[in-house]
Amino acid sequence: MDLWQLQIFVTVVEEKSFSKASHTINLSQPTVSTHIKELEQHFQCRLLDRLGKRTEPTQAGWILFEYAKKMLALKDRTESAMLEFIGCTKGSLAIGGSTIPAGYILPRLMGPFARAYPDVSVSLYAGDTRQIIEDVKYGRVELGVVGARTADAAIAQKVLLADEMKLIVPYGHKWAHLSAIDWHALTNEPFIAREPGSGTWQSICSSMADAGYDPEQLHPAITMGSSVSVIQGILNHLGVSILSTTAVADDLAKGRLSALAVKGLDLNRFFYLTWAQKRTQSPICKKFIAFALQHLSKT
Repeated sequence: MDLWQLQIFVTVVEEKSFSKASHTINLSQPTVSTHIKELEQHFQCRLLDRLGKRTEPTQAGWILFEYAKKMLALKDRTESAMLEFIGCTKGSLAIGGSTIPAGYILPRLMGPFARAYPDVSVSLYAGDTRQIIEDVKYGRVELGVVGARTADAAIAQKVLLADEMKLIVPYGHKWAHLSAIDWHALTNEPFIAREPGSGTWQSICSSMADAGYDPEQLHPAITMGSSVSVIQGILNHLGVSILSTTAVADDLAKGRLSALAVKGLDLNRFFYLTWAQKRTQSPICKKFIAFALQHLSKT
């Protein structure tokens, strides 16, 4: 077993296909299959099942996948540290972002960072807050940016950016001309909720609880899995919702949506840089954190 074989195995799992993996890593499919067979011989068990056109790890394969990702990440951090020692910033960084950071905040950081460090490759993975925190905890990504704090002692967080949330309604809605509404009015309006793992939803529920309001009093018309879906739901008059104004800036500017406050409800929150407490940060990760904090302080 060697690290190259583990990289091939991880690529097959991520691509869910031998043929797609062979294209990604520029090897022939028979060569990829040979490396996987050698790994299976080494561990004396089957690692992958071919299910029609899809390839899935066996239970043993999932175990190897988790450890292989950690080993490959450690290899990258080792190479980065050695390059840093000789004055060269080169390598890769895997970042995870919850919906708003992945869609609106991290992309505007990655461009300037790539220009400042052209030899660094940054990969961005999106998920809800719960998923990104789990990915950070288990080493699938080195750094995350999420919209809620966690009580997990294995996770460290630092405020990156303040965010303003407001009640968002479509053009022509009866509240579109108002600057604020009462909480009790909101409980009678069809409301589009987010999934429980959403940092936005956690923040909304926390704000309501702090104000003495019960989120269960809302009249949820539907639950959606992303801010993009919620925005489309509002635009198509499925209901109203509370969203980050960052996510709807274009629609607000063009008059398609309106934003208003809910009286007595503090909807301000923060986005947090998130990393594993006991994992040593790579030099590239440290540079990205410093760059992000400096860059966003100017905006």
